[in-house]
Amino acid sequence: MKYSEISHFSHPQHKLRYEFTEFPFKCDGCKEAGIGSRFRCSTCDFDLHQHCAVPSPYSLHHPFYTKCSFQFFSRPPGDIPRYCNACGRDVAGFLYHCRDCGFDLHPCCAKLPVVIDDGEVKLYLYRKVGSPCHRCGRKGRSWSYRSTCKKYNLHVACVKDMLVENWADLCSNVNEHRYVGSRSVNIMGSDRECFGFSGGGGDDRGAGGGGGSSRRFWTRIPTLKNTVNVQRKSKGKVKKCCEVAGLGVQFIVAAVLGDPTALIAGLVGILISKG
Repeated sequence: MKYSEISHFSHPQHKLRYEFTEFPFKCDGCKEAGIGSRFRCSTCDFDLHQHCAVPSPYSLHHPFYTKCSFQFFSRPPGDIPRYCNACGRDVAGFLYHCRDCGFDLHPCCAKLPVVIDDGEVKLYLYRKVGSPCHRCGRKGRSWSYRSTCKKYNLHVACVKDMLVENWADLCSNVNEHRYVGSRSVNIMGSDRECFGFSGGGGDDRGAGGGGGSSRRFWTRIPTLKNTVNVQRKSKGKVKKCCEVAGLGVQFIVAAVLGDPTALIAGLVGILISKG
């Protein structure tokens, strides 16, 4: 269900308006990065992922944890540091928590699609994968997306790391293009401070209108040439599957950022190349 305007307990001063943005933003609910659909108070520069603004009203059940019943919390319960069982990153704000098992999920991680179809190859979400990730070379770091041919794997955690690294590097150049907001934020828990990406303004209208400046903004992000380390010994359909799945990382990025339906007109695809 789509809402054009909502009242939210985390920001009682003003109502939040639904909008679509091609710019990355930091969610003031879960403290993770986002793109695409969001609810925003432009007066206060306050943003929420759609998943954070309109959480599941009842218990959330996940196919990876069949015995768990996750409830939405506005803050981590207890006094000990908590981490997301999907991506392994710290939980600093909104979350889904199972009281019985003690498992935690970021709202966007809890809603990650089990299957992503990039048009040529399907990518499946797995809790555990026996093959190493094509970015970090490790196996069990976090949930992973795997290609149909089962030769290409990418950790959800590595996708988040890719975004942190590239957006932090972008900070030194972003001012000259005047796409940044006025506040300083720590994107996705990175230890390097960076100007916050304000979603407001006439150029922040989605892929369908007025998005020329945002496209120039995205071209400033370095390509990740070493992300897709396709095994050169692979032949035929397997090699093709890995290459296509690697290029499909833009779909995974969109899902991790909270909007798997936002294909951002190829903008996120700039993050990756065949190498």
